[in-house]
Amino acid sequence: MLRRVQLLMTLILTIGLIAFLSYYWSVYMVGWLSIVIILVVMSVFVIILLENRNPERTLVWALVMMALPVVGVFVYFTFGQNYRRKRMFRLKAMLDEESYIKYRTQFKAGVHQSVFQEGRYGKVVTLIDSISRLPISYNTHTRILTNGQEKFPILLEEIRQAQHHIHLEYYIVRDDQLALQLQEALIEKAEQGIEVRFLYDAVGCFSTDKHYFKKMQASGVEVRAFFPVVLPFISSKSNYRNHRKIVVIDGTVAFTGGINIGDEYIGRDQHFGFWRDTHLLVRGEAVSELQLIFLQDWYYMTGERLFTPFYMEPLEYVEEATGGVQIIASGPDEPHEAMKSLYFGLITEARESVYIASPYLIPDEDLMTALKTAAMAGIDVRILLPSFPDHKIVFYASRSYFDDLLRAGVKIYEYNKGFMHSKVIVVDDAIATIGTANMDLRSFHLNFEVNVFLYGTNSVHELTRDFYEDFSHSTQVDADMFHRRPLRRRLIESISRLFSPLL
Repeated sequence: MLRRVQLLMTLILTIGLIAFLSYYWSVYMVGWLSIVIILVVMSVFVIILLENRNPERTLVWALVMMALPVVGVFVYFTFGQNYRRKRMFRLKAMLDEESYIKYRTQFKAGVHQSVFQEGRYGKVVTLIDSISRLPISYNTHTRILTNGQEKFPILLEEIRQAQHHIHLEYYIVRDDQLALQLQEALIEKAEQGIEVRFLYDAVGCFSTDKHYFKKMQASGVEVRAFFPVVLPFISSKSNYRNHRKIVVIDGTVAFTGGINIGDEYIGRDQHFGFWRDTHLLVRGEAVSELQLIFLQDWYYMTGERLFTPFYMEPLEYVEEATGGVQIIASGPDEPHEAMKSLYFGLITEARESVYIASPYLIPDEDLMTALKTAAMAGIDVRILLPSFPDHKIVFYASRSYFDDLLRAGVKIYEYNKGFMHSKVIVVDDAIATIGTANMDLRSFHLNFEVNVFLYGTNSVHELTRDFYEDFSHSTQVDADMFHRRPLRRRLIESISRLFSPLL
């Protein structure tokens, strides 16, 4: 706390000096101001060094401090403080761990070791099992939903049939035609006496008309913002967002994946056109695990404890389930880089193929090495990306990694049918993950994410088939042609990549 006050006072003093000098400018004062700025920048840089960051991120911060000293200090106070993150989420980590222990002891006491841990992929399954803190379920059925047109009719119908409760958690909710359909369905259920709880991300929904949520509240829907901020672009809270998409209805059916609430997700946006995304419908035991993650986030924002058998006990067992299903939640409250470690484990354990779909590709050195090593070892490594941007800096930063990957033998495909937003990895047509986490540093370090890992289920084979369908609507990047791209394009990519550790 003392260090934070000291840094804040230093920043205030610096700004005050600048304001003072605007009235009493002199060569003498400019010299003193330069000394003060240098001391402040050096102090902040020492703090960054003591945080033992990734060397690449440390060098980027050093460059920002040297090029734009005052702006760099301000940006660091707002977005870059690792120690603040640890303190900010210490309580959430403790509360989540308490609920995990209660869930395992009260509702999953009879769980046995996964049969997958003894087979071909034993190491990566053990890794996933140790990180997830939730067991593999063998009584869960999943269904792949390949776009918004598939997801939303089913979701709205399940909401209309709800008998007890509806829990929703989303990163983006637009106040457009599709969102109004959802609003109408939720209000109707709330007025029938059904419990409806809606958790939305404050920054992801910053541009959403607040009357959209107020109307639901007035009708009995409990609505909360995750990590609310007053000024989203200058608050340190802005950097840590809830990127999860979870719906749980009556404890019997759940939805999760990459699709938010908005017209563009069903192809109504003229700029994006067809929106290619992947979502998952879940029935059976794993529904209670997605329920647990929602209730953890709800408890953190409201203080309302709902970890009771009414919500937590698996209410439906399915006989048609094949293989295993495991839920993994990650976030800045975790002591380790959970999702990055799991992606790394999947890539390094592959024997035949690794297929990756992500709208963004900002890997760190570990993942780059894993991808290149797998490709050079003869494994069929393919990465599916959009052919045009939704966020230009990230789009061009992603392409700055193409050269090294292509030279190593990685096959890169650009999706042409519309915008590609799926977050999917399939290894050897045997293990897959689908969820909210992109292949980028923000998903690995800053966002709250949730993924579903699938072991030998029918859904894994369906995801593999979807990849081949998507490849048929894509253009494979030619290494020679890409290498001959204009110098201007290379510069844009390199500059964008320079700031990728801060994205």
